[in-house]
Amino acid sequence: MSDKVLYHARDFLENGRDFVVARILETEGSTPRKKGAWMIATEDGQFIGTIGGGKIEAITQEHCMEAFKTKEPSKVFHYKLDTEGEDAINMGCGGDANVLVEYIDAKHPEKFVEEYDKPTTAYIYGAGHVALALEPILRFVDFKTVVIDDRAEYANRERFPDAEDVIVLDSFEDSFKDIETDENSYIVIVTRGHMGDYDVLKQAIKKKRAYLGMIGSRKKNETLYQMLRDEYGVTDEEIYNVHAPIGLEIHSETPEEIAISIVGEMINARAGFDDRK
Repeated sequence: MSDKVLYHARDFLENGRDFVVARILETEGSTPRKKGAWMIATEDGQFIGTIGGGKIEAITQEHCMEAFKTKEPSKVFHYKLDTEGEDAINMGCGGDANVLVEYIDAKHPEKFVEEYDKPTTAYIYGAGHVALALEPILRFVDFKTVVIDDRAEYANRERFPDAEDVIVLDSFEDSFKDIETDENSYIVIVTRGHMGDYDVLKQAIKKKRAYLGMIGSRKKNETLYQMLRDEYGVTDEEIYNVHAPIGLEIHSETPEEIAISIVGEMINARAGFDDRK
């Protein structure tokens, strides 16, 4: 979810302006944007954000403008992003997408506020040097931060005074004790060792989240992935959804550079982009 789009939505509500939200609910196959991408429309034809451009966006914009006339609370539209076949919309991606179009009444925005205006929380597993550089940058770009480790000498308020929470675990074997993640949760795995990463990953990969990333080389990560396949039956699709090695490729070396690369990737994910595709 883009903070820029959310900023404008809040502004419209504060000024009593109705608007329409278009959001990708689900996709299958190749599509320009994925689940969670959204845009808003105003009655005068202004559009903020994107659900992928091209024909899918043009048709959705028409549906948005129609919603101002009908004031229908919500409707789901299915798009076949292909050039041939029934219901195809003449896009060459080849995938399918379901898009929700919602009319938001500024006088009664309760549903919008409950569903969209939620904080994004970054759960940072590992409180070492990378986490120390990463946590303040994440707060600066509007993530709530929770730092988690099994070492009290690292996970403490002296090192992370402004984090939303700092948690000391008995063991990474129980990484999500008293932690309930959701679609706005971003899980970052930067523990001090391979087995700590593995212990968190084997639990995190089954959790609801917006993003899951893990530090480490491709060789090390593939070893952990094979362990997940062998021991827990984790699928290749589940593994693909892990961002590892974590971060954008900016040739980072220092903890601060690594932190910037991680934050950049998380901002991409929050905006509905995935640079791996």
